[in-house]
Amino acid sequence: MSTQDIRTLVKEKYGQAAVQVTTGGRASCGSTCSGKDPITSDLYQPEETGALPLEALAASLGCGNPTALAQLNPGEIVLDLGSGGGIDVLLSAKRVGPTGKAYGLDMTEEMLALARENQRKAGVENVEFLHGEIEQIPLPANSVDVVISNCVINLSAEKDRVLREAFRVLKPGGRFAVSDVVMRGEMPAAIRRDVELWIGCVAGALEEQEYRTKLTQAGFTEIAVEPTRIYRVEDAREMLSASGIDVDAIAPQVDGKFMSAFVRARKPLRV
Repeated sequence: MSTQDIRTLVKEKYGQAAVQVTTGGRASCGSTCSGKDPITSDLYQPEETGALPLEALAASLGCGNPTALAQLNPGEIVLDLGSGGGIDVLLSAKRVGPTGKAYGLDMTEEMLALARENQRKAGVENVEFLHGEIEQIPLPANSVDVVISNCVINLSAEKDRVLREAFRVLKPGGRFAVSDVVMRGEMPAAIRRDVELWIGCVAGALEEQEYRTKLTQAGFTEIAVEPTRIYRVEDAREMLSASGIDVDAIAPQVDGKFMSAFVRARKPLRV
């Protein structure tokens, strides 16, 4: 599948998810999910989301809560890559306060419209949603203090470009603090493909060491990968069985290999 095909597929999936929410439903990762999704459920505490529109939470398709894990200080500028319905942008805006600002970047018009409506309902002013791609961020160099993202970088077919762009827009000393799906070790390609489809609809999770290497190549230092949720084969049993895979046979090769992780790094003060 070409880079453009992947981008188009992601755009269509997340546009459909936004429409689901605006028509009174809840976004989901697709037809393979049923019931309580172990990927996207229970990521936010009620005290965090109590003042936000229900649609902001309903549109969340993340795999973590970067706003709870990242250090955000009053007056800072935050950029959320692939901001979706805006939940992490709105939470970030609250933490950086009126002297700070939170940007959300998304390529899907439907999600941007939903996010801006959620911003209006929440009455949050220090927020701006931008239309664009995470591989080409429409902000100047050295302009933000923190880059966050929630299970979006794994969807990009051009991860090196994403990381270079994140590095470019960060101020010297700025922090990269994202939640993402990460793989530990190798597994057969066919099995990986099916598991990835479940993990993130069209996910392309990096292996942990490869993630570290790409961050280093982009210029980052102080790199850390902290597991926040490890996926067991039972979580994906329904989807894998529907794909014709003998789940019990492949369990040793899959179980515990995929995880949600909090990935941290820093742009050096001197580049």
